Amino acid sequence: MTSDKAAPPGVDTTRPSIARVYDYYLGGKDNFAVDRHAAQMAMQVTPDGPEAGRACRAFLRRSVRYLAAEAGIRQFLDLGSGLPTRGNVHEIAHQVDPDARVVYVDNDPMALAHGRALLADARTTTVVGADVRQPDELLAELRERKLIDFDQPVGLLLLAILHHLHDDDDPAGVARRLIDALPSGSYLAISHFYDPGAAQPEVSAKARAVEKVFNETLGTGRWRTRDEILGFFGDLELVPPGLVPLAEWHPDGEEDTRQTATYHTIVGGVARKA
Repeated sequence: MTSDKAAPPGVDTTRPSIARVYDYYLGGKDNFAVDRHAAQMAMQVTPDGPEAGRACRAFLRRSVRYLAAEAGIRQFLDLGSGLPTRGNVHEIAHQVDPDARVVYVDNDPMALAHGRALLADARTTTVVGADVRQPDELLAELRERKLIDFDQPVGLLLLAILHHLHDDDDPAGVARRLIDALPSGSYLAISHFYDPGAAQPEVSAKARAVEKVFNETLGTGRWRTRDEILGFFGDLELVPPGLVPLAEWHPDGEEDTRQTATYHTIVGGVARKA
């Protein structure tokens, strides 16, 4: 909320929120001064933060469309879904099949409040408040409430979420536990901050500088190596072209292909469980 109106109950406006910083980068209005300050601090290091936000959103659009239209997925589990904005998962999936089931999961109070308000009358879409760092509790709730049919293929979306888990949170273990719960024929989509290291030293230096700002302002943000990110997919089979800069994954002509630092520091991929 760029005018900083009263926040919904339970929303802390004294500390920046990942969901609200992302909203700011996307040009939304559901953010506060503290979020804008955090976003602008990062933009002092790499000014193309908003372009990065849009690239993440475009990858979501293309990956969900691929899963629904080409892979035949009819139920989606979106973890760390954030604040609703244009081109939500359920809107994309429902263009292919209006009966596709979508479960959004987040632990941000504002994201939950807005999501529930938007989807109050939705028949096939649900918002769940849960912490991705506790996958067993989440899976138990999904089964108990019959929100996901784990006998049928699932599209698991871990988009721009694992890089907000510290190493101590065991993101690889979180991903593995979720993958283990998926039936054969399911898919996993991941987008993640990327540090190319010695292969692109100038880009790597930018990545480390932004990582420092993120951790100082948001307390989170991890730019990982290619091998670390690939490890999150476990033994799933990557869909061509594999793990690549977001704009290079199944482009549809709407991508921003400018070779900025951010272009090379966020990668994504989709993989199938045999």
